[in-house]
Amino acid sequence: MKKEFRIKKNKEFQSVFKKGQSFANRQFVIYKLKKEEQVHFRIGLSVSKKIGNAVKRNQIKRYVRQAFLELDDMLENKYDYVIIVRKPVADMSFEEVKKSLIHILKIAKVLSKKN
Repeated sequence: MKKEFRIKKNKEFQSVFKKGQSFANRQFVIYKLKKEEQVHFRIGLSVSKKIGNAVKRNQIKRYVRQAFLELDDMLENKYDYVIIVRKPVADMSFEEVKKSLIHILKIAKVLSKKN
């Protein structure tokens, strides 16, 4: 995933938390914030140290980024997304992570019906 599609700065994370809407399931909490001037969506990831060691946390982040890349054409583009990963994700495969993300994105009404 290209760097311009990621949220990196704390100020940007905080604005999504304060102004955005949140949606949750057992594995993820997703905040979305509409940004009209944006051409492409951006994602920010938060994986707590409680979830595992650095290797496991990085693996989870790779899974989530890859799932978003695969869902790129079905996602609403004018949004910033912040994804908070919960503990059950540590024991999940990529396919399970992707399925759970699809579920939560449908709840958030940002996934088109092409799926």
